[in-house]
Amino acid sequence: MLTHATTGTTLSPAAPAERHAVTDLMTVHEAPVSDSPVWAPEAAGLLLLGLALLLSPREPKK
Repeated sequence: MLTHATTGTTLSPAAPAERHAVTDLMTVHEAPVSDSPVWAPEAAGLLLLGLALLLSPREPKK
């Protein structure tokens, strides 16, 4: 059962400038990622292990 009448409208294609403006509003711009080194906690553990091995007492030579 049809409760209301609808009228169809024809849409004209948007101009490239309009499409660009709408796309620019809809997309999320991300900040560029730098190539700077990132802190890694594993590196601190490896440094401590190396330091412990260097400072550990040596076995006596016979």
